[in-house]
Amino acid sequence: MAGPAPTTAFGQAVIGPPGSGKTTYCLGMSEFLRALGRPVAVVNLDPANEGLPYECAVDVGELVGLGDVMDALRLGPNGGLLYCMEYLEANLDWLRAKLDPLRGHYFLFDCPGQVELCTHHGALRSIFSQMAQWDLRLTAVHLVDSHYCTDPAKFISVLCTSLATMLHVELPHVNLLSKMDLIEHYGKLAFNLEYYTEVLDLSYLLDHLASDPFFRHYHQLNEKLVQLIEDYSLVSFIPLNIQDKESIQRVLQAVDKANGYCFGVQEQRSLEAMMSAAVGADFHFSSTLGIQEKYLAPPDQSVEQEAMQL
Repeated sequence: MAGPAPTTAFGQAVIGPPGSGKTTYCLGMSEFLRALGRPVAVVNLDPANEGLPYECAVDVGELVGLGDVMDALRLGPNGGLLYCMEYLEANLDWLRAKLDPLRGHYFLFDCPGQVELCTHHGALRSIFSQMAQWDLRLTAVHLVDSHYCTDPAKFISVLCTSLATMLHVELPHVNLLSKMDLIEHYGKLAFNLEYYTEVLDLSYLLDHLASDPFFRHYHQLNEKLVQLIEDYSLVSFIPLNIQDKESIQRVLQAVDKANGYCFGVQEQRSLEAMMSAAVGADFHFSSTLGIQEKYLAPPDQSVEQEAMQL
C-alpha cells in the first residue's frame, strides 16, 4: 500500500549582500508569522553566523563550521564559505533529515551574504533546486540596503546585481529595499521613492551621473548597463521597514503570491486583528490586494482635481 502523499512545504530563501539585514529580517518575519498563527522554522544556512537572535530550528554549523574549514584548508573567509556551501551541497541528505520532521512549518532560510553564491557560483542554486525536488516551494527574498538609492552609480550596480541574482538563482523572486526607517539619515534622494522601487526611466539616472566629472568618462558603459536592465524589465523593489507591521505584511503578501501559498480563515482573522491594532480601530482590512503602498509617492494631484471637477 502506498504511503501518504508528501506535504507541500513553503518558505523563503533570504539572500542579499552582507549587512543588508537578512538575519534581522528573519527575526522580524518569524515573529510576524507566529503572531498570525503560522508555524515557522528558521534555518541558518550561513556557517559564518554567530549569536543568532532568533530561535534556530536547523543550523548548518552543526554540519560544517567556517572556522574549522579555514584552519584545516588554510582558506580565507570567502574561499572557506564557498567550500562550506559545496560541502552542504554534497551532504544534502543531512539537510533533508533535519527538514523532514518540520513538515507543516513555514521555512525561513537565512543564507550567506557572499554575492558570488547568488550571481555565478552553483552550490546555492543546486541546493535550492534539490529542495524543489523535496516539494518545498521557495521564494527568493533579495534584500538590498536602501542607502544605495542616494548614489545613482551604486543604484545602477545594485540593479545589475539584482538582475544577475534573479537569472542565476532560478526561483520566484522578490526584491526588497531594506532599512527604510533609516533612509532619511542617508541624505536626500534625487528622485521620489517610487522611481527607485518601480525602476522607472533610468535615463534620468544617466543625466544625473553626467554631472559628476568622474562618471562622465563612463557614460557609454553606464548607458549599456541601463539598457540591459531595461531590456530584461524584471527588476523592481518593495520598500521594507522591519519595524512596521504594514510593511512586513506587504512583503509577505508578495512572497505568498510568488510561491502560491494560501492561508486559512484563522490566519486571515489574526491578520485583520493585528493590522487593526497597528493602525487604529477604524482600519478595515477588506482585501489583501488593496493596501496602499505607504512608502510610495502619493497619487497625482492633478488627477484628483479632475475627478473632483467631474
